[in-house]
Amino acid sequence: MDAKKSRRKKAMGLEGVVCIAILSTLIYLTSSKMGGINMINTIIKTAHDLLLNTVFFIMGVSVIAGAFAGILSEFGVIAILNKLLSPLMKPLYRLPGAAALGVLTTYISDNPAILSLSADKGFTKYFKKYQLPALTNLGTSFGMGFIVSTFMIAQSGSMNENLVFPVVLGNLGAFVGSIVSVNLMINFTKKIFNEKKESLEDESADSDFFEYRDIRDGNVLERLLEALLEGGKNGVQMGMEIIPGVLIICTTVLLLTNGPGPQGYTGEAYQGIALLPYIGEKLQFILKPLFGFTSAKALAFPITSLGAVGAALGLVPRFINDGAITSREIAVFTAMGMTWSGYLSTHVAMMDSLGYRRLTGKAIFSHTIGGIVAGVVANILYTVFM
Repeated sequence: MDAKKSRRKKAMGLEGVVCIAILSTLIYLTSSKMGGINMINTIIKTAHDLLLNTVFFIMGVSVIAGAFAGILSEFGVIAILNKLLSPLMKPLYRLPGAAALGVLTTYISDNPAILSLSADKGFTKYFKKYQLPALTNLGTSFGMGFIVSTFMIAQSGSMNENLVFPVVLGNLGAFVGSIVSVNLMINFTKKIFNEKKESLEDESADSDFFEYRDIRDGNVLERLLEALLEGGKNGVQMGMEIIPGVLIICTTVLLLTNGPGPQGYTGEAYQGIALLPYIGEKLQFILKPLFGFTSAKALAFPITSLGAVGAALGLVPRFINDGAITSREIAVFTAMGMTWSGYLSTHVAMMDSLGYRRLTGKAIFSHTIGGIVAGVVANILYTVFM
């Protein structure tokens, strides 16, 4: 039998009945409060408005950030940063200095960028077997960091406040969260592999992976233009890829977050049943001291980040318009958004690609703790410095 053949089940089964029951219950509970027609109109109008006013804005930010990242990569700035960061990796993460390259590549792109490095023998030769699974946690901690940071700073005009420093504090929080996540994962893998000295490859193997970098053909101007255009193209691709996540996840979360309009339920965009704020109010005694959330609505951002941080970013402009968040939340959102950047949707695939599917549960547990720590640290730093 072909190993790649899709899994099969009987056409009729319990799964379908359960699915119908759950969907029917959810639709009934929502429509009974909003009204069936109003619910459908709200879902459609919310998704449409998110596409026009949020997704395309994020795409614009992604294009600019991608072009900037392309320049940094083409002209060796990232290589310099890699050299500077490498000495920090062993004492902080218990990983070789080579892992710094993983931090940089995921920061300017997305979580799975770490996989292209893990496939290179010149990269993996620096790692021991128990260290490789932790690359998933390291990469996820910084995935889309540049996009998240740039997007948050771009909200300065809407908040009438300079958000650069809160975003910097958020990045520091994500940095601390990443250390916690990776070290927890290392503790798990070290026990499992029980291997402290054996490398994957002979460390004397020849490799120019970190001594040289590939550049584009042409003179400086041609390389500059090509780096700009290719980086911008990557930004467009990233912007296109987040559309399903933003429209589906964000619409669902907003439906659970917002309440009726001034005239009640009218089928307008951004109305909902206010379930998450209700839950948030019950948990405010925990959320307020830990994360400094001034509104229970803010709980929607970290929850959405678990599935797709692009969708979570789509919530921010609405929160700003509603006056539900301050610059403190921007710092915490930056930290938790980076650390939890869609890890529930990428951890399984990334661990599978690395060949350590059986350790997925350990990776997710470690990263959950890391994300909470990132938010708490960002809140503490904001209190101290702001």
